[in-house]
Amino acid sequence: MPQHTQSFGFSNSEIAATLSGSQGSGVCYAEHYPTLESTQEISIFANGSPSIGSTTSSWSPFSPHSSSLVSEDQLSFYNALNDLVSLGGATIEDEFNMMQAYESDSDDSPSYSRILEIAPKMDLKELLITCAELVGETDSISSSRRQSWSSVIEELLKLIEERVSVFGDPLQRLGAYMLEGLRAKLFQSGFFLYKKLRCEPINPSSSELMSYMHTIYEICPYFKFAYVSSTVIINEAMENERRIHIIDFQIAQGSQWIAFIQSVAHRPGGPPTIRITGVDDPQSTYARGGGLHILGQRLANVAAKYGVPFEFHSAAMCGTQVQLENLHVRNGDAIAVNFPYVLHHMPDEGVTVENHRDRILRLVKHLSPKIVTIIEQESNTNTSPFVPRFRETLDYYTAMFESIDAKGSREDKVRISTEQNCVAKDVVNIIACEGLERVERHEPFGKWRSRLGMGRFSQVQLSPAVGFAVREMLRSYSPCYRVWEENGGLYLGWKNRAMSTCSAWR
Repeated sequence: MPQHTQSFGFSNSEIAATLSGSQGSGVCYAEHYPTLESTQEISIFANGSPSIGSTTSSWSPFSPHSSSLVSEDQLSFYNALNDLVSLGGATIEDEFNMMQAYESDSDDSPSYSRILEIAPKMDLKELLITCAELVGETDSISSSRRQSWSSVIEELLKLIEERVSVFGDPLQRLGAYMLEGLRAKLFQSGFFLYKKLRCEPINPSSSELMSYMHTIYEICPYFKFAYVSSTVIINEAMENERRIHIIDFQIAQGSQWIAFIQSVAHRPGGPPTIRITGVDDPQSTYARGGGLHILGQRLANVAAKYGVPFEFHSAAMCGTQVQLENLHVRNGDAIAVNFPYVLHHMPDEGVTVENHRDRILRLVKHLSPKIVTIIEQESNTNTSPFVPRFRETLDYYTAMFESIDAKGSREDKVRISTEQNCVAKDVVNIIACEGLERVERHEPFGKWRSRLGMGRFSQVQLSPAVGFAVREMLRSYSPCYRVWEENGGLYLGWKNRAMSTCSAWR
């Protein structure tokens, strides 16, 4: 049984302070890695019924109407349970339907008792999904059943806690963070926890955060996929241009533009003039140890070394805040716009009337760009109700943690801190947050194609050179990574799971 468990270091008093509108004093971690320590004797509702702003779902893994959402193995599991459970000849599906209709003054629902009997026989994945099912019913639980419902969830959380470990296999490690996400959702503290995991200055230091970001960049190729593919696409689109303006909506450390500057330095007739406008966010600023002027000077030094005329303009703001005047557009420039894993952070029409996602795309279309590159995670969590979103997150990030295992030791404390600071925060946000507080809103490539098509963008066919460059990059990684083209986009997958897509538009 895993021995290393912890809860990001948040005490009950700190969570309670958050719920009352105060974040209290700064929260520090005992170590620079999570150990997911148990929160002892927590009552899910200290002050009665919560008002959790979640999207509820009536779907249950035991429901006869849910077979399309359940794998064959899980169906076999639940079918086997039918042989173990009998309430006057009723199946377990009937029992769950009876549970939903159960109304009395008794806190001892027989269906909840049955869940507790079955739970120890479940594997970790089944426990996580079952617990998420119950959490997803928060807003529909009657007062007469709330005490028994609360007790069952507490027991499931304890069972999950016994089986997760940040030193464990991919599912055990992911389960540790999903457990925190479930707790945070119940306590309505999801955004508080997410902000802490976004690496505020109290922990870690900027140099540590930079180290973690470099580690995730090296041990799995998802960011390299974005940088390599978009650089090749933009380089090809700008082959005959003399004045190039690149607008990068997530410039981060700007490493990919060093390679771009080098690639254009020896063009026949001399290098073109390059202008780069970089959009920044607070996390990149903190990791970099300063503002965009540091990055601009670094790129200017590289350009000077290779004799490339160069200008850098900063837009030190989140992408949702960008306006036309922040982009420093000039007539006569050939414009390339790069969106690396950033559009999903912009809330759409389902979140706010401002609909920044479409507003930014309209702004970019108005610029008449020569090329637009979009790289996104291939996951469907934007508009999904809580339970399907939980299942999708479980499936997607299990594959990601498996891919991390291919190059990282499970006992490596740097790897543990990297997962906490670069991955866990996203998992918690997807599970625990709603509305504007949920900033991780991934959509699959098909939805991006529809959105861009409605925005009057035209898809650009990718050349073979893009796939070739990505495959060359992957030669230093596990053979379990796959690359393929579909519907005009380039996919990066881990085994049979699509993880990221790259596409080009104008």
